[in-house]
Amino acid sequence: MSSPPTSTTLLHGAPRAQAPAPAGTPPAKPPASGGPGSNTVHQLLLALVCAGYAVGSALGWGSDHVALIMGDFGLSAAAGAASVSCALYARTRRVRLRPAWLLFSFSSAMAALGNAIWGWYEVVLERPVPSPSLADLFFLCFAPPAIVGLLVLAARPVTKAGWICLALDAWLIAGSLLTLSWSLALAQAADLDGPSVATAALTLAYPLLDIALVSMVLVLHFRRSPVNRTAVNTAVSALALTVMCDALFTSPLLHNNYRSGQLLDAGWFAGSLLLAYAPWAAGRHRRAGAERHTRVVHEHVPGQRTHGRQPVRTPVQGAEATRYPVTRPITGSLAALTPYLAAAVCTLGILYNVLNGRSVDRVVLLTGGAVVLALVVRQGIMLLDNITLTQELAQKENHFRSLVQGSSDVIMIAAPSGVLRYVSPAAAGVYGRTAEDLVGTELADLIHPEDLGCVVHEVRRFLAANPQEEPTTRIECRFRFGDGGGWLNVESTVNRHHGGLIFNSRDVTERVRLQAQLQHNAEHDPLTDLPNRALFTRRVQQALSGRRSSDRGTALRNTAVLFIDLDGFKAVNDTIGHQAGDELLIQAARRLQDAVRQGDTASRLGGDEFAALIVGDGTRDRGAREGHILELADRLRLTLSQPYLIDGSEVRVAASIGVAFAEAGLGAGELLRNADLAMYRAKAGGKGRVELYKPQMQQDVVRKAELATRLRAALHDGEFALLHQPVVRLDDGRISSVAAQPRWRSSQGVLFTPAEFLRVADEGDRTAELGRWVLEQAVEQAADRAASGLNVPVVVQMGARRLLDRSLPLGSVEALLTRHGLPSGSLVIELSDIDAGVCLDDLERRLAALRRLGVRIVLDGFGGGVAITALRRLPVDVLKLDRGLVEGVVESARLHKITSGLLRIAGELGLQSVAEGVDLPEQVVALRSMGCTHGQGMAFAGPLDEYRLRRALGRGSCPLPHGPAEPAFAGGAAGVFTAGVPAVLGGGSLGGGTALRSHNETPVPPT
Repeated sequence: MSSPPTSTTLLHGAPRAQAPAPAGTPPAKPPASGGPGSNTVHQLLLALVCAGYAVGSALGWGSDHVALIMGDFGLSAAAGAASVSCALYARTRRVRLRPAWLLFSFSSAMAALGNAIWGWYEVVLERPVPSPSLADLFFLCFAPPAIVGLLVLAARPVTKAGWICLALDAWLIAGSLLTLSWSLALAQAADLDGPSVATAALTLAYPLLDIALVSMVLVLHFRRSPVNRTAVNTAVSALALTVMCDALFTSPLLHNNYRSGQLLDAGWFAGSLLLAYAPWAAGRHRRAGAERHTRVVHEHVPGQRTHGRQPVRTPVQGAEATRYPVTRPITGSLAALTPYLAAAVCTLGILYNVLNGRSVDRVVLLTGGAVVLALVVRQGIMLLDNITLTQELAQKENHFRSLVQGSSDVIMIAAPSGVLRYVSPAAAGVYGRTAEDLVGTELADLIHPEDLGCVVHEVRRFLAANPQEEPTTRIECRFRFGDGGGWLNVESTVNRHHGGLIFNSRDVTERVRLQAQLQHNAEHDPLTDLPNRALFTRRVQQALSGRRSSDRGTALRNTAVLFIDLDGFKAVNDTIGHQAGDELLIQAARRLQDAVRQGDTASRLGGDEFAALIVGDGTRDRGAREGHILELADRLRLTLSQPYLIDGSEVRVAASIGVAFAEAGLGAGELLRNADLAMYRAKAGGKGRVELYKPQMQQDVVRKAELATRLRAALHDGEFALLHQPVVRLDDGRISSVAAQPRWRSSQGVLFTPAEFLRVADEGDRTAELGRWVLEQAVEQAADRAASGLNVPVVVQMGARRLLDRSLPLGSVEALLTRHGLPSGSLVIELSDIDAGVCLDDLERRLAALRRLGVRIVLDGFGGGVAITALRRLPVDVLKLDRGLVEGVVESARLHKITSGLLRIAGELGLQSVAEGVDLPEQVVALRSMGCTHGQGMAFAGPLDEYRLRRALGRGSCPLPHGPAEPAFAGGAAGVFTAGVPAVLGGGSLGGGTALRSHNETPVPPT
């Protein structure tokens, strides 16, 4: 393939840079000596020596004796130097074509010996050289080794037809030169009427050998091996100069007048020195590169076909061989025309004799006829070879055409201007247009306008790249389909082609569509098709990073995130089913999507949690924008709280929404966290609300996390203690049970009531260990007291969710009682925190199983939000009045009536009742008069440690206040009873002098 032009255009002016040299050949390291600079010095020295010899010859060397010495022994020394040089080069390691250089060494040795004998006669013996002599024998031995050496240097044919063509070419040149020489001079020299037959034969031997040598030089010059090309060219030039001087010596004009030391000797001298310099002409670095790197060369020789044969492997000489092809067009043309030029010379020689009136010699006729016959035979061989090559070319073309036409890929060849020159037939099935319609059109007109810029850029980059480093590139773009304006996604492999490009294209529309679908699925929720958490977080990050240059502007501050949670969604799944829950989520997502603006983003984060990104527009001040966002959030809350029609039934859920605004330096994760905190604050504040994030929320979360950490550490370090508060019968003051209450012991030994710690513990998963510890300690201490004769039931408060937790199976309670030997009737479970999210069916089964073990159940918070459904369905033994009823039972007549009614209901159901937080004697009297059976509070005793508890249990009862049951509000007073009631400080008598106050007022330890 020929090298591409230096500059072409593709796709409307895309420049194509000239292809640099191939990168497959590493640069050779220049040696310490023998480099290009050293070769230049040697060439200058050689030129000076030859020029000095020529000047001396032209001036006659100053004397005849010196002329004879320089003309004989000088030539002998030069030929000897050539012989030694070629022999030394042939002995070097890794030399290629060693026999050729040995033959050249032998040929130069013959010339050196001939010149030495010639000088022996002229200089030493001082007499003419006889003819013939021993010198003639050595001179005649110069040509044959040189001819064989040239054959070794040539790229020899590998087929019989190639050898025949080589012989014919050599004969065409030799016969033509023989015809011309015979017509001009050799006919007279061949006259046998001369002095002797030996002299005539010797006279003919020199020109005939020279003709043979010249023929081989001309024939093999165009077939020489590419190995060490510079050395071969120098050797051929040296032999050609020697042959030219031999021809001049044998000519009648110079032969009779020749004397040693004349100017003709300068040609022989220069030829010998050139041959001596020839093997070292390329330098070490080029020879090393030639020996290291080879490439496959497919050179066509007449009569030689490479199909089905191994290609000829020829070494590559450095960068020169990679820059130029092995067979150049001009060299091949001269090689093909050389035999015909020789035949023309032969014909001109015969015509010259005819036109001068001379009779044509028989030798000329025979030689000319043989030349013409050889030319005809050679033409026949060439014709047969061309026919064979034409058939092979047609076969390969048909094979290539069938491959291209049968391929499912579309193959297009584009000119440098971007015009399509060729399109394979597969275009009809892929592009919806026939190949004939596409040929001649602009490639740029078929590419989508949005992709054209990227394609042009890639083509320019590819054409400017090194072809060896990047032989191909891949381009993906949208391609016009048919004439209707549709577009296909096409992937093309691009290759260079004579200044243009080859596109091997295939339709990848389905693959691109599948990739886009997979990408969409990875970034969107499969149920609602809203962006998922990953994509939403990325959108938030983009909204924040896009405003980094204007962090202090209103655009950033007005960007907000809404975190949305559907309250009561779990109950929908539990009661109606998960399919109905999925339908509710789909409808909620649709409502959310319709409520936000086009530039905003609605997302489902997971479960029943949604989010919305409201991008700031910078048109309002902060206050107005916050008001607008809060108004939008409240409107969205109302929209999501509207009834959902599912399977013909209306389902209601509420929406709690947290709002957080972007701030300077705030990341996407932090913004989402702030909105999440605001949403949880909205749920904690009563659900179905909108809450705006405030920095205090984060501080509360941090403090709560620290408290939870401290709680776990306190449990492991034994910093918790278990106190018990007596539960007293209001009719006689006897202690019926004790309520277990945990306390945290500070480093100073002070016990605190960690109300905040208990709120952390009520969250369940993180602090479930506290509940297990309380239960185990309460059972263990109750068993110890029972063993000492103080068998009083212990009350352990447990939340409904905690009771249903799988970490507290039913068998663990029974095993705990059995391990410590505590009767099952001595454990009372105080059930608290029953909300709408608790499954009453599971709770009912769990409580029934506990009652079968003998565990009694106390329903806590009666009258303070406990649903009638829970009272109706759950198996309970005792009702515990809510603290809010007890605290105001004396002051409020309405609350007095409500509490009295609730106690009446408990009595009619046959349930015992317990009043918690009974801190005043007036409350004791009032509750007893209303029918309350038990009381617990500071009016009897505070939480006691084990020592004080045992003392109280040893007494068996607590003193009760006695007095009239009429409260002060009956007579108009407020706050106290009308009659005198002694102030019995239960905490004073049983608690070791502790001041009267509610345990809720006990200070919380500092964090």
